[in-house]
Amino acid sequence: MMTGERAAADTRAARREARLAIEEFNAEYCAVLDDGDLMDWPDFFTAEAFYNITSRENFDHGRPVGLVYCEGRAMLRDRALAIAKTSMFGPRYLRHYMANTRVTGIEPGGTICATVNYILIETLAELPEGRLHQAGRMIDRFEPQPGGGLLLSSRIAVYDTLLVPNALVLPV
Repeated sequence: MMTGERAAADTRAARREARLAIEEFNAEYCAVLDDGDLMDWPDFFTAEAFYNITSRENFDHGRPVGLVYCEGRAMLRDRALAIAKTSMFGPRYLRHYMANTRVTGIEPGGTICATVNYILIETLAELPEGRLHQAGRMIDRFEPQPGGGLLLSSRIAVYDTLLVPNALVLPV
């Protein structure tokens, strides 16, 4: 195998390994949100992480405004606490689905850049059949951790759905 071919194979192998780690990470992330363990949600992020839920139109036009905008794990914890302790909304069940994970790059320092499509299904007491709450893609930056595993340094949820229920309180 020539040197260039070996480098390409190493890159494919590294991306495959990163994709598997991201898929495992996202399975745990979804389980925490689906089970309603909001106080555990910020633990998926680095201390200085960025989290944003924004429309495709805003994202495509470089507008930073989003439905949810958090800078740092402390702000994520504040949001989780506010939802858990002060928000009042009808009982609901959420199911997060993430698919088509794609590693878009691995930086020299180890940061993994990736995208994943997502859908969020919501079931309410008055809508027992469930409904599409949101669909879109995540644009992520993952930081490998010394003991293994990953943490998000950035997650931007770009939703494609044109109408978002006015009860968007919970993270995606």
